[in-house]
Amino acid sequence: MRNIQFAPDDDIIDICRDNVFKAAFTRDNPLSQGALKRLISAYIGRDVELIAVNANEAPVAGIQDRQIRYDIHVKLDGKEPANVEMTLNPRNFEALRLEYYTARLFTGQDIRGRNKDYGDLFHTWQISLIGSKRLFPDQWGIHRFEYYDPEREIPLGGRTHIIVVELEKAEEFMKKGPGKMSGAEKWALFFRYLRDRQRRGLVNELLRDEEGIAMAGEVLLSISRDEVERARLESEYKYELDRQSFITNARREGLAEGKADALAEAARKMKQDGLESEKIRKYTQLSPEEIEKL
Repeated sequence: MRNIQFAPDDDIIDICRDNVFKAAFTRDNPLSQGALKRLISAYIGRDVELIAVNANEAPVAGIQDRQIRYDIHVKLDGKEPANVEMTLNPRNFEALRLEYYTARLFTGQDIRGRNKDYGDLFHTWQISLIGSKRLFPDQWGIHRFEYYDPEREIPLGGRTHIIVVELEKAEEFMKKGPGKMSGAEKWALFFRYLRDRQRRGLVNELLRDEEGIAMAGEVLLSISRDEVERARLESEYKYELDRQSFITNARREGLAEGKADALAEAARKMKQDGLESEKIRKYTQLSPEEIEKL
């Protein structure tokens, strides 16, 4: 077991930010890869090996060119597609978004060929950590979704799996006591209370109990103390917030004035910054033809 503990005055960077989450779990070193492996294993319920970790990150100098579709895309045991993501502020359509991208990941498998059929499709996993808000009205912090007949209570037996972890509900896990919590519940508590200095004793206990959490903690401590890396992540996060704020403000102005000028100007600036048309369309709702004319 690794001997890593956080001091009371350690200012740990927020792992619930999308970019920090990816930075912590996709580094090309044994600590980061070991933490990701154990995180996925805890939520899937079996030990896995990771193949072809892909975080879709652009170079540091090209932050504005980042095209993020999945937070962390991996193959488990060399075959099963899986996505792991942290969503700090989910929108109202979050459940539909999870269903849509899980379906695309599942159907993206190639089963063409004389010696293949549908039985050759691998299990597909979507693990989504929700940093704020509650998606579901119950008290359970971890939900596992598969195709299911609710009236007859019979599972389809398919191979797509969506696992949603609501960190806002993580406090419920502490009622079980340290010895009775699962690894999945301990990870949720780690994410939820990492930066809460009033709960630092709890976080340090999790670091002692779970090897994967200790690995993640060591990576985060390294990032937090690296002034250059921390500044890069803060700058990237600021860029994302500024862009989101600009788009929101442009949309409001456009609606208030009954004009599309504000959105067109936002799209024009994004195009000048090198964003792809699909991203511009997503944020502005302009058609491909309108974007092409800008």
